[in-house]
Amino acid sequence: MPRLSEVIAALETLWPAERAESWDAVGTVTGDPGQEVTRVLFAVDPVQEVVDEAVRLGADLLVTHHPLYLRGTTTVAADTPKGRVVHTLIKNDVALHVAHTNADKADPGVSDALAGALDLRVTGPLVPDPDDPAGRRGLGRVCELDHPLTVRELAERAAERLPATAQGIRVAGDPDAVVRTVAVSGGSGDSLFDRVRAAGVDAFLTADLRHHPASEFAASLGERPLALLDAAHWATEWPWCELAAAELDQISDRHDWGLRVHVSKTVTDPWTAHAASPVTTSPMGAPN
Repeated sequence: MPRLSEVIAALETLWPAERAESWDAVGTVTGDPGQEVTRVLFAVDPVQEVVDEAVRLGADLLVTHHPLYLRGTTTVAADTPKGRVVHTLIKNDVALHVAHTNADKADPGVSDALAGALDLRVTGPLVPDPDDPAGRRGLGRVCELDHPLTVRELAERAAERLPATAQGIRVAGDPDAVVRTVAVSGGSGDSLFDRVRAAGVDAFLTADLRHHPASEFAASLGERPLALLDAAHWATEWPWCELAAAELDQISDRHDWGLRVHVSKTVTDPWTAHAASPVTTSPMGAPN
């Protein structure tokens, strides 16, 4: 049975901490390096519901994509939500390890998993890692479709293949435009608009698109059609949990560790309901 230190060392070969962005907070948050690990749970968010799930499951290690404390803290008191997470983890001997932007950049990484969920063929990173001579690591992915789809059909595929959320998929652009190439980025992607424009793709699927950046990006395109597909942040990153769990399974098999590896299906997207606006074809659809 492996020790936590051995499992973490294996995870670090997949997602080295030094490849994370300088502002990020990755690595091991709680856990005794000498404790034995038999069961591991992967999830997107280190929130109380997921930690409680790890405890019920009997997991010794919880691996999440999002950090617990991204901007630091001065307290882990149990009367704060994140402090209660820390107390629950320690009291139940559950270690917490975070792989965030180092998992985004990995080969395969978060955006590879997103592309795979949508049956897209990856041709390369959207923002290549200059330290990767093979040119496979980096942020986002540029992809091709096996056969052309309309923007509407691509959005319907994303809505069907990604985990269901209240938001679903929002579209900016002509729903009937033809898509052959797609850029994808798990998580918030509007900081990559310049890269998307330079990639010459027909569509960009990501999350957390905001009004002003999206409007300005559309205006910068002129007559060139490029659709934006905006999914829920959690939904675009959840496929990575399955990919990461499979990678750890392979490592466990090679070392004969016998780990039991699980993926949380707890929905931690913060939005819980959606009320669709009435359909109108009038450009004057706003209230008077």
